[in-house]
Amino acid sequence: MPNTPLWIKTALDERRQQALLRQTVTLDGPQTPTARFNGSIYTSFCSNDYLGLANHPDLIRAVQASAEQYGVGGGASHLVCGHLAPHQALEEALADWLGYERVMLFSTGYMANLGVISALASKTCPVVQDKLNHASLIDGSVLAQSLLRRYLHGDVSSARKLLQKIAIPGLLVTDGVFSMDGDLAPLASLAALAQEENWLFMVDDAHGLGCLGNNGRGSLSLESLDARAVPVLVGTFGKAFGTSGAFVATSNEIADYLTQFARPYIYTTSMSPAIAGATLAALRLIQSSEGEERRAILASHIRYFRQRMAELPVRLMPSDTAIQPIVIGDSDKTLAASEALKTLGVWCTAIRPPTVPIGSARLRITLSASHSKDDLALLCDSLESVLVAKVKCE
Repeated sequence: MPNTPLWIKTALDERRQQALLRQTVTLDGPQTPTARFNGSIYTSFCSNDYLGLANHPDLIRAVQASAEQYGVGGGASHLVCGHLAPHQALEEALADWLGYERVMLFSTGYMANLGVISALASKTCPVVQDKLNHASLIDGSVLAQSLLRRYLHGDVSSARKLLQKIAIPGLLVTDGVFSMDGDLAPLASLAALAQEENWLFMVDDAHGLGCLGNNGRGSLSLESLDARAVPVLVGTFGKAFGTSGAFVATSNEIADYLTQFARPYIYTTSMSPAIAGATLAALRLIQSSEGEERRAILASHIRYFRQRMAELPVRLMPSDTAIQPIVIGDSDKTLAASEALKTLGVWCTAIRPPTVPIGSARLRITLSASHSKDDLALLCDSLESVLVAKVKCE
């Protein structure tokens, strides 16, 4: 093996010293609340499988049926010969569900955001984004080499000032539910602002779709927004849908434009047709009475958790979604809390900078409809034991 360059060693050493080194952990089994890591069993509270569909028998059967009929691989990009019948069926079903003219599938959520923003933005088309938007949204602007400005988190007045300072209209972008904080963007106010200033409004609702709103239609549904108010909507399948991949819902004209210029769409093999079939099965579940029941269970879990945490001396973020972060601040202390939880049988990963701002390291607790009441009680009891003991030690 060649010698590792000094700058790589230095960067890794700095991460280790700051308690920021990331490492992969292998899950030995399906994505369920009871998880096996490193040979031991834990109750997991860090998965984005919010509705508990990742191991649902309907999805497993759909994968098998689609694979038997269409194979496993897409074989080519959508524009060559990789757009199979399951892809088309999923796109049409999503468009009908969300009330958009067209839907385009992408292999991952990161690629969807890179593709859409890098195609729509440019050196002559600026982008204004929320300060806490997902990294993929920021990176799309960087790839486009566009003027990028970021407004104060959730602050419509700050966004307005930026839009009015920029001479030419561009793209206004926000998450629907913020992935590290769990709070909701002020979508109705931002949509009105975009229309007033003639900017194109884009929302990434990766963490809202399936879980929130009427029939699980997400953050837009909570504020009665439609395709006219939000012309570009991105969603992912790796959260509430329990599969993988992503989509953009938009107008026919914008979809035609993205088909010409969104490089991650043009030059990437399509998602597996078997996964497309499973995702369509997941959509049917989300739309069904079972989906309503799962959303109700998840909402009940959120209420219980927040009631229990209100009794403790912890900094719980103001979130009514499945994402329930407890901010500890210091990275070393957050890692220690995560390790202490493991000794009690609870798996909850410490989230540290640069994923979150410096000084805001946290336990990013995520709840799922597949958790039981006993699972929630274990989590809350364990957090009380670990975090109250930490406060007393300080």
